[in-house]
Amino acid sequence: MRRALTALAVAAAAAWVAWDIPVAMGRRPTGPRVTRSPRYRDGAFRNEAPPTPVEPGTMGSTLRSFFRDRGDRIPTGSIPVVTPAAPIDSGLHITWHGHSTSLVELDGARVLLDPVWGERVSPSRLVGPRRLHRPPQPIGALPRLDAVVISHDHYDHLDQAAIRELARTQDAPFVVPLGVGAHLERWKVPADRIIELDWHESHQAGPLRLTATPAQHFSGRGFKRDGTLWASWVIAGPGGKVFYTGDTGYFAGYTEIGAQYGPFDAALVQVGAYAPGWPDIHMTPEEGVAAHVDVRGGLLIPVHWATFSLAPHPWSDPVDRLCAEAKERGVPVAVPRPGERVDVSAPPELDKWWNTV
Repeated sequence: MRRALTALAVAAAAAWVAWDIPVAMGRRPTGPRVTRSPRYRDGAFRNEAPPTPVEPGTMGSTLRSFFRDRGDRIPTGSIPVVTPAAPIDSGLHITWHGHSTSLVELDGARVLLDPVWGERVSPSRLVGPRRLHRPPQPIGALPRLDAVVISHDHYDHLDQAAIRELARTQDAPFVVPLGVGAHLERWKVPADRIIELDWHESHQAGPLRLTATPAQHFSGRGFKRDGTLWASWVIAGPGGKVFYTGDTGYFAGYTEIGAQYGPFDAALVQVGAYAPGWPDIHMTPEEGVAAHVDVRGGLLIPVHWATFSLAPHPWSDPVDRLCAEAKERGVPVAVPRPGERVDVSAPPELDKWWNTV
């Protein structure tokens, strides 16, 4: 009997892997909207200035550092998590849920950025980088959304289970870069709720105008890369403007974004998961501050740190370095705890809560 039960369990696990992982990987897009994009050439999307995803000869040393220094990459205590406050219909408020997941409340409208609620960022629920803190609230407790915005299709920004749950519990459209809609369609999101944009294209969500803007990154959920576009985002309404970098290396396009769409009241800036081996696809904290200055970002709120360990640097290194650089350059910074709402017009004093973790 025990042997039969073991065999049954193994067979069930194999069937789950055979089904669940391919579904989580999504679907490669096709169609003229993708292939006619000025950014699409020779079967893939391209950056304005092509980055080198991994510097030649550095992968071995980066991997050794990643596995050797594991203790520094995990906090010794518990990261404090705050239960998000009730919805508010006036002003500009931003609630960071961890990693890059953020809720922007502006002019009574609400936009959720890169929703990731999963325990791991991976096509498998059994392996891959694991959460360092719990989500501040269940998806079902979110207020009514006017849009869900995705920056690109990497697993730490596009969570299959979260997308399915949002499609079930909300009626908001999913506003995504070109090609990302193919993943959502495979996950049963209705086609009329998927809005795909190229860089500098916009969608009106209630009082807010959502515009996809350039970023320097790459895409892919499987072995083939760059079949979908990546983007930064401008969220603009009568009462203010927010810029979100998405994942990106530092590049000259930030000055152009600032000139065309800025200034901004606040900017959500990627500052974590950097390494010498991939200098062109993720910004260092110092580059994040420079990008913020380039776009004329107002209040800087760092994202893409503290929730998943994705690079060999210590877990709190991104905000330590960011705060030092921001002070040097006179940039105002707010570093909320996961779940903590920031009133952009009256941000909290910097208390460096991560130093006690």
